[in-house]
Amino acid sequence: MIHGFIIIDKPTGITSHDVVSRVRRIVGTRKVGHTGTLDPFATGVLPVAVNDGTKAIPFLDEGSKCYEAVMQLGVATDTLDMTGTILRETDCNQVTLQQLQEACQHFTGAILQIPPMYSAIKQGGQPLYKLARQGVEVERAPRPVQIHSIEILAFTTPLVTLRVHCSRGTYVRTLADDIGTALDTGAALKELRRIASGPFHLSAACTLGELEAAAASGTLAEHCLSPLQVLSHLNQLELSEAGLKKVSFGRSPLAEDVSDGTIPESERALVRLSRSGSLVAVAEVATGSEAGTSFKLKRVFV
Repeated sequence: MIHGFIIIDKPTGITSHDVVSRVRRIVGTRKVGHTGTLDPFATGVLPVAVNDGTKAIPFLDEGSKCYEAVMQLGVATDTLDMTGTILRETDCNQVTLQQLQEACQHFTGAILQIPPMYSAIKQGGQPLYKLARQGVEVERAPRPVQIHSIEILAFTTPLVTLRVHCSRGTYVRTLADDIGTALDTGAALKELRRIASGPFHLSAACTLGELEAAAASGTLAEHCLSPLQVLSHLNQLELSEAGLKKVSFGRSPLAEDVSDGTIPESERALVRLSRSGSLVAVAEVATGSEAGTSFKLKRVFV
C-alpha cells in the first residue's frame, strides 16, 4: 500500500473530483483527496494525496504557484475564459508589445482581485458559480493576492502566452480580464496549464494513463512522493528509538528524544519528527515547561 502524493498531469475536460475518482479506482483505496482545484478546462499539476498522505494536506506549503496561460485579446466572456458566453468583441489589432508589457507590469506585485462569479467561493452558503448559472450576480469583496512576475512568452494578435508566478488564491482568469480591461480591448483565458504548486512540479507528474500502467506493472510507488518529502519546508528532527515509542503511544516527546536535527527556537514552530527516513509525526515546538522543550503532536503518521 502506498502513502503520499501522486502528482497528476490533469487533462482538459474533466473536474479535479473526476481525477480523484479515477485515482481511487487505479490505486484501489477510498482514502484519496486533492489540493488546489483546477477548472475543467485547465491542465497540469494536480497533487493527489493517497492514504496517509491525506494527513499531510493541512501542513503543505502551496503558497507559490506557477501557470502558463494563453489569453485571447479582443473578447470578453461571462466566465472570463473562452468556455463562456461572449459578451462583447473589440478590435485589438493596434495593441503593441510595449502596451502589453506595461499592462502586465501594472498588475505585478501586491494587488486586489475580485473573485469571478464562476468560482467555488461561497457567499451566503451558496457557491458563486451556482448563482452565476441562475443569472444572478452578487457583489464580491476584493481579495489581496501577490503576482510575483508575469512573463510574456509569445504574442501574435490576438493571442498572448504568459507565464505567471503568483500566490495561492490568485485567479488567472481574473488577471487576464483585468489586463484586457487595462488595454481597452477585453481579454479572456483560452488555455491554462499549472506548472507548479508549492513543492509539486510538472516534471514529476504523470498522466492518468501512465498511473494505470504503473498499477498494472506494480510500480505505483515510483510515482508517489512521501509525506516526509512534501513537507520539506518544515525542520526535520530525527527521533531516538525511545522517542518513536513515545509517539506511537500518543505521548509527546521531549528534546532529549531527538537524536539528530536542530530544534527551532521559536515557540509553536512546526517540525517533522522522523525515524529511519519515514515521517512519524508533525509536531509543534513548546518551550517554557518544567521539562524544558517538548513537542505538541499535531498529526501522527505511525
